[in-house]
Amino acid sequence: MVPVRLTGPRLAVREYHHTEEDVDALHALFGDPEVTRHLPFGPSDREDCADQIELYLEEAMAEERDTYRLAVTRLADAEEPADATPIGQASLTLDGHRAAQLGCVLARACWGRGYAGETVGLLCDFAFGALGLHRLTARVAVDNAASVKVLTGLGFRLEERPRHDAAGDGARSGSFHYALRADRWPGAGVRVPAAG
Repeated sequence: MVPVRLTGPRLAVREYHHTEEDVDALHALFGDPEVTRHLPFGPSDREDCADQIELYLEEAMAEERDTYRLAVTRLADAEEPADATPIGQASLTLDGHRAAQLGCVLARACWGRGYAGETVGLLCDFAFGALGLHRLTARVAVDNAASVKVLTGLGFRLEERPRHDAAGDGARSGSFHYALRADRWPGAGVRVPAAG
């Protein structure tokens, strides 16, 4: 495994560690009903989060890695970003055709600070640079205006209008599907939109 470590102006994106701190941080994230409101699953308990990190580490060790689920940390939280407590999760799921689905979720206390834009920008740089991908997609719940603003601020374009997708509570919810091609990404630095 070649560990992923991405660094922006305020944030670092790194591999998860199977430590109490990372499990607690993931549980603080995925155990919060307000955070999982726009995700395709409901709140998770701590044991599920520990199992998830184990899965993330197995995915990272795959001979041909196609899934990146990474911890988002603040640079100011530790001398070494690898030791900082996660405040969110960033993900890329490759589809085998030089494309991937992108995801980003942050702890509620971190909303509205531009962290989502910085995180998605780091993922775009990684996807279109090191991974050599051609296209990224993102699915956003129709009532998640903050995520729409982040994506459109970074150049993502709406490709598909609302449709019925599974929501965290088992109900159906509409979602927007956004996409960005590599030739539309500037590739130099991370652009951080105002909201996020």
